[in-house]
Amino acid sequence: MADTVQQIKDRLHITDVVSGYVKLERAGQNMRARCPFHAEKTPSFIVSPDRGTYHCFGCGVGGDIFSFVEAIEGVDFKGALKMLAEKAGVELVYSKGEKKDDKDRLFEAMEAATIFYQTKLTDEAKKYLNDRSVSEGSMTAFRLGYAGDGWSELSDHLARKKFSEKEIVDAGLAKKGEKGGLTDKFRNRIMFPIADTAGRIVAFSGRTFGEKAHPDAPKYLNSPETILYHKSRILYGFDRAKQMIRKHNFAVLVEGQVDLVLSHQAGWGNTVAVSGTAFTAEHAALIKRMSENLVIALDADQAGFKAATRSARAALLSGLQVKVAQLPQGSDPADLISKEGAEAWRAVIRGAKDIITFLLDVLEGHAKDAMQLRRAVETIVLPFLTDVQSPIAREQYEKEIAKRLGVSEAAVRASASKVPQPVRPADPIREPAASNGVSAAPGRIKQAYGFLLWQESLKKPLIDTETFTRELEGAIGSEVAAELRHMPLPDKETLRFFSEHLHAKNSNLQRSANTLLAVLRRDRLQIELQATTEAMREAEARGDKKDVERLAEEARTLTTVIAKMTG
Repeated sequence: MADTVQQIKDRLHITDVVSGYVKLERAGQNMRARCPFHAEKTPSFIVSPDRGTYHCFGCGVGGDIFSFVEAIEGVDFKGALKMLAEKAGVELVYSKGEKKDDKDRLFEAMEAATIFYQTKLTDEAKKYLNDRSVSEGSMTAFRLGYAGDGWSELSDHLARKKFSEKEIVDAGLAKKGEKGGLTDKFRNRIMFPIADTAGRIVAFSGRTFGEKAHPDAPKYLNSPETILYHKSRILYGFDRAKQMIRKHNFAVLVEGQVDLVLSHQAGWGNTVAVSGTAFTAEHAALIKRMSENLVIALDADQAGFKAATRSARAALLSGLQVKVAQLPQGSDPADLISKEGAEAWRAVIRGAKDIITFLLDVLEGHAKDAMQLRRAVETIVLPFLTDVQSPIAREQYEKEIAKRLGVSEAAVRASASKVPQPVRPADPIREPAASNGVSAAPGRIKQAYGFLLWQESLKKPLIDTETFTRELEGAIGSEVAAELRHMPLPDKETLRFFSEHLHAKNSNLQRSANTLLAVLRRDRLQIELQATTEAMREAEARGDKKDVERLAEEARTLTTVIAKMTG
């Protein structure tokens, strides 16, 4: 794999990669631009063509073409590797003796399942899709397929491909039967593969259709959460839409898979879908990397209205500018495109209204009198006003609301001030309480993780990264380790650069690595000791002598271990 990385770097110049996302200008021997990872007026994002690196002096992110693609696209290293390999025309080949990890195998299983479903797409399924105006070209482009009636058709196929039962289950493609063996997750459904940002299949959504559909079965059935698929972080179609989002400078959000396919087919390749889940801050972050503008176009019914308002709040809290496209009553995007054509859909999108205006129009249309309208505005609209981050935009909305209600702007501001402030997205990583040991600027856990990220970014790591990863998870726990892996990529880059700056001239990195791990192990034991001591006090209070003795012994053992580590 190391040879592949070097081949890609030899074929792709960093300015060619970065210029696909930001406008670069000459600055002496280097290039500069406004940073794509934080808002700024004066360019502080510097690209060094000679070194093949970038660095922002405003927010501190930096690295090479791989870390740039990781950060801007929101993918892991292997996702960035796949994308850049395709761009460079380099085939991904594992070196002799290089083992594939668990995720690699699951990606391969998902790809094999996609191909299998594609080959099984029946004439009946094609007719259903054709009747909904889905073209043959779109079926191919979106890799639509069909899951048959059999209980284990896919599982048997994957077993013949040498995938284990555990891999098939872990991929979310089947579950263990009560009497042993595997039962396929999807049966008698049209299959929509769901890809991550790098275009790797991570999940499926299956739709019922035809006479074989059970009346009580859900219309759509989605893959369960797996190590590949986190529904709160994946938008259906984003891998295909991201470049068009950047080109058009806005994204269109729809609800279902068919809505999305027909929207793309109608010329709106900047469309993404939520696929049966709520729109989240993570979804908003994906879009924000490409554009700060979002048009929400959900179903024109009560459920669609509620979903649109929920999505709008999540988007506003993430800093997006939000508009809502109002569809004809009782229709969804797929129905509109199928019945009235692409031009009707174009008119709906172009007629989208900003969220505040949209809400005011809807409420005015339903309010019986001025008093009911005022109460509805206070209840529904003002919370959205508090979500708007731009002071200028907020002032404009205050004027609009005041005009609609026939009151002063001061009255609107006074009412809005009483609305509870929303909770904005925050860093979920938990740090242990500080002890008397060595502390790090970003926190000990994050310092250790930054150390790992720095070593993993090197062509030839100076420590055994696999061993360090394993021992780090053992020191901090699997839950915290998972949170670290899901940390926003710009934050990862900051940690990586901090570690590189701190340790670059270190002549004994292995000793530093061992020290970091030892401190974290001690921290965790101290937390355990504190919890054990507290539990012992509770046992004493309730008079449980047996439990007190047991906990006292645990506390003595922990104290001894900590003392040895400190000494």
